[in-house]
Amino acid sequence: MTTTRKPFLPPRWVIRVAWLAHRALYRVTGGRFGLRKPTTKTYGMLRIHTTGRRSGAKRTAILGYFEDTPNLYTLAMNGWGDPEPAWWLNLQAHPEATIELPEGSRDITARPATGDERTRLWSQIAKLDPNLDGYAARRPRETAVVVFEPRRAAQA
Repeated sequence: MTTTRKPFLPPRWVIRVAWLAHRALYRVTGGRFGLRKPTTKTYGMLRIHTTGRRSGAKRTAILGYFEDTPNLYTLAMNGWGDPEPAWWLNLQAHPEATIELPEGSRDITARPATGDERTRLWSQIAKLDPNLDGYAARRPRETAVVVFEPRRAAQA
């Protein structure tokens, strides 16, 4: 008889404190620390500016991301907690946003990956994190793979 244990996740309060510390580090250093490019072994970190779905106010979050040139992508997973992350709910209502990367800002349009594209991107993340499916199983819904496409400049 084999049993499959769920991968370890720290308590929710630890995850939330880590998020607060990361944002504080970014703010205190004037953005010198907190963002990074992805490598072959780990995800990058970006800062996204969205529009609130109900308030219309500007919202900001720091997210992990991966490259799929020319697009970037991430998981809408809220620390593997149950609710959808607010940034993803905001993007569903207002898909145009701006991201900050270590090399500068980029205007993007966000969309969920579907079908073969979602399967391909999910498997790329799973190569880096063998516990990915175990973490995703903790959520009551499918975790969205969110693609950030470069926004085309408006035609003059």
